Amino acid sequence: MSEVQQTKVERIEVESMDQLRMLFGNYDENAKIICEELDVQMVTREGEILLCAAEDKLEPARIVVEKLLELAASGEQIDRGRIRYVAELVQEGKGESVGEAMADVVAVTYKGKPVKCRTAGQKRYIDAIRKNTVVLGIGPAGTGKTYLAVAMAVKAFKNKEVSRIILTRPAVEAGEKLGFLPGDLQSKVDPYLRPLYDALYDMLGMETYQNLFERGVIEVAPLAYMRGRTLNEAFIILDEGQNTSREQMKMFLTRLGFGSRMIVTGDITQIDLPDGKPSGLVEACRVLRGVDNISIVELTHKDVVRHELVQSIIQAYDRHEKRREERRRYNETRTD
Repeated sequence: MSEVQQTKVERIEVESMDQLRMLFGNYDENAKIICEELDVQMVTREGEILLCAAEDKLEPARIVVEKLLELAASGEQIDRGRIRYVAELVQEGKGESVGEAMADVVAVTYKGKPVKCRTAGQKRYIDAIRKNTVVLGIGPAGTGKTYLAVAMAVKAFKNKEVSRIILTRPAVEAGEKLGFLPGDLQSKVDPYLRPLYDALYDMLGMETYQNLFERGVIEVAPLAYMRGRTLNEAFIILDEGQNTSREQMKMFLTRLGFGSRMIVTGDITQIDLPDGKPSGLVEACRVLRGVDNISIVELTHKDVVRHELVQSIIQAYDRHEKRREERRRYNETRTD
């Protein structure tokens, strides 16, 4: 018979009632999630939290609660997704990376709101951008690849590290061609470039963005307009890089000029190229891995900062793709 572990109690002091309210959530919603996820009991008493659990579960639970209290003290929102993320990091022995990521202020929006890394993966991504000339940011939707890249571009411009910002995207989504869309060239490409505009408006404000755009300091254009150019002293972002062909990716990367930096973002699970056409981003990850001053950062479902259900959707699709690949390989072995 297995030995039944005795339950033990751990006391955690709380600095303020605000921290306690944020930790427990409305109607103790967060507390219920913590108890469910970590298999502990949690109550408050006279300015402290009492945790009750089996000995092997008590220490990880204590670390999770203390990390969440630190986040609450810094004004970070505590919700189901954040609780699960912190719990996963602690279980993997990476609890110390929680505070490091959240303390890193990437930039400040025009409204004065700090833009911070929200996951350890985002912290690795930002550190890679700071240290390397070229960065490939690979990951699913909602991981902040584009937004953080634009934030770093605006920060570099404000710090006079570059003299202009260039944002581009391949216009191949949903199988549409620019010629079928109404209006002039700008109105044709605008739908493809909307996420980039949104990030710029957030960082600069509409008026400042418009002024810089009219002066040519900020350029937002389809990828085809990069051909034949050498881009010096610029911060260049290629968004949706998975939808580039091999030739387009090579063309883009070789536009790099003196004093410039490049970021390529993309989700290699959402390639909209015609069937059978290889993705330039997938090939670039293979070709450029290990090249000095080029970093490839891979984000996962753990780095999704949208609605927590987005993480579940991504994981469900990953499982589906894995099963489909296994069936394909099985069928190939049978035909052989």
